[in-house]
Amino acid sequence: MAKAYLVGSGVAALSAAAFLIREGGFAGSDILVLEEQDRKGGSLDAAGSPETGYTMRGGRMFEIHFDCTYDLLGSIPSLDDPSKSVTEDTFAFHEDFAWDDHARLVDAAGKVVDSHSMGFSERDRLELVKCVSTPEKLLDGKRITDCFSEGFFRTNFWWMWCTTFAFEPWHSAIEFRRYLNRFVHLFKTFDSMSGIYRTRFNQYDSIVRPLVKWLTEQGVSIQLGTRVTDLRLAEGDALTVESLTRTREGRSEETELRPGDLVLVTNGSMTADSTLGSTDTAPVLDTSGGAGSWRLWETLAAKRPGRLGDPSVFNSSITDSTWASFTVTTKDPIFFELMEKFSGSEAGKGGLITFKDSNWLLTIVLNHQPHFREQPEDTFVWWGYGLFPDREGDFVRKPMRECTGREILDEVLHHLRFEESPQILDHSIVIPALMPYITSQFLVRSSGDRPQVVPEGSTNLAFIGQYAEVPDDVVFTVEYSVRTAWTAVAQLLGLDRQPPPVYKGGHDPKVLVEALQTMHRR
Repeated sequence: MAKAYLVGSGVAALSAAAFLIREGGFAGSDILVLEEQDRKGGSLDAAGSPETGYTMRGGRMFEIHFDCTYDLLGSIPSLDDPSKSVTEDTFAFHEDFAWDDHARLVDAAGKVVDSHSMGFSERDRLELVKCVSTPEKLLDGKRITDCFSEGFFRTNFWWMWCTTFAFEPWHSAIEFRRYLNRFVHLFKTFDSMSGIYRTRFNQYDSIVRPLVKWLTEQGVSIQLGTRVTDLRLAEGDALTVESLTRTREGRSEETELRPGDLVLVTNGSMTADSTLGSTDTAPVLDTSGGAGSWRLWETLAAKRPGRLGDPSVFNSSITDSTWASFTVTTKDPIFFELMEKFSGSEAGKGGLITFKDSNWLLTIVLNHQPHFREQPEDTFVWWGYGLFPDREGDFVRKPMRECTGREILDEVLHHLRFEESPQILDHSIVIPALMPYITSQFLVRSSGDRPQVVPEGSTNLAFIGQYAEVPDDVVFTVEYSVRTAWTAVAQLLGLDRQPPPVYKGGHDPKVLVEALQTMHRR
């Protein structure tokens, strides 16, 4: 029987394993997942306890047209109720706890801004329409700042858009255009965020754990602490992997591939080399570039120049791709009580809150509790991040990336101006995370910098995850990873059933009219 070797255990690889079984007829026992780290799930991580503090580097948002994701998770039983799928559980949770944000933006005075108006000038509208309609190939090598005047970056729309999706002005105009087209149907509810879906718990608990459980039951093996260092390619124009080299516990092993065997590689990682701090210590930025996911891609790209992408486009500008997040754990309910009063929404229904004038461009969110599956009732967890960690804080006079968890929380509380801030500080565990590649997939690029999912001439090799190319769809989403996985399996195996097409709301006249009306709100 043919075997499949999956490099990495993020959602792309886990999805690929599921598709190999569900769509490709593979036996689970013929699938081996090779993971460099000591944990599964890749960027969809979450861990901790009430005593040590919980931590998660981020959280992904969903919307109604994540068709590949919902198709996949529709066949995976929920951990809490196996009679329901993960998709059914997600939709049911949205029905009960849909976001309805009343405090999306907060100004320098600590007051909620009326963000129903996008704040556009006529020039902003014209530039936005021009960006959306410009063919992608004409945006090669361009930044967002190349397409918009300075005033655009002071609109309510920009503050909401960039903090929802983590865009920065110097990021790729190609990616920004894709997001505008992909999510045009969300324009009309963008201030309330009611079109955004969330999983019941953090994505590790709600997606990774049930996926891993199902795959394990099917016989899939997941080998942790294993780094794939090389793939030997056959001579000639065809792209055929002949062997795979991996290291584990200091020993190197080469596995010869047989006819029909497949290799699916997660090339690159947006959370590679992440570091954590604590309430009393700042995280230390890791610029070593030692992650196996990047090293393997570099090795492969050098073997077939121009055919397998260019990793240096994405991993050589750490200053442009780093930001910091933080997770707060407390047993004192006072912060949640104050925030519910401040925002006008109960926890779990309020969505993102951005301090638009903060030097760090801080954004926080109070998730529905519990946010971790085993989280006790007397424990509360919330999360935040800053897009500009190199800038000095407004109140804590140092860059965010040099701050301890307590200093980051202190900065947030100064923006909120709560009298109870000392009490909140004294009863909170704050774990900051510094991520050197977190928005590297948004960096300025040109066509060909990301490899095709199944490169031209490939017989048994595919690339999956955030750094493989899928036309029209948007990176930094679970949907993108799942789509690459499904595409890889369908193309390598020559299956009739292909992934559903990317939703294009811009082809719907009603959606376009609503978007244009939103752009003219005052």
